Amino acid sequence: MELHGLRGSNNPKAMLSSLLNKREKLQDDLRSVEKQVYELETSYLQESTAFGNALKGFDGFLSSSKNTSNLKKSRKFQLEDRVFSLSSVTSPAKRLELAKKMEKWTQFKVD
Repeated sequence: MELHGLRGSNNPKAMLSSLLNKREKLQDDLRSVEKQVYELETSYLQESTAFGNALKGFDGFLSSSKNTSNLKKSRKFQLEDRVFSLSSVTSPAKRLELAKKMEKWTQFKVD
């Protein structure tokens, strides 16, 4: 069995150690990318709330040009609006979603 970086090594402990290190690095890289996606998604959703966006539509775009008070509106969005973040089971948004579900579940749990 040849693995990248372990050619010629027949030591199973060394192979396992190397694979575990590689797995840890890949998990760190994944967390970093997911955090970046989460932050960019947050920025997009906050900036586009007043005018509309690809998820909610652009109904507010034309009306907001006539009324500048829409710019001062609260820029809130729902967790369900995070299409990209929720597509990964290990993303920060997915953890929030699961926490909310657990909270609801424990409220309705009968002892």
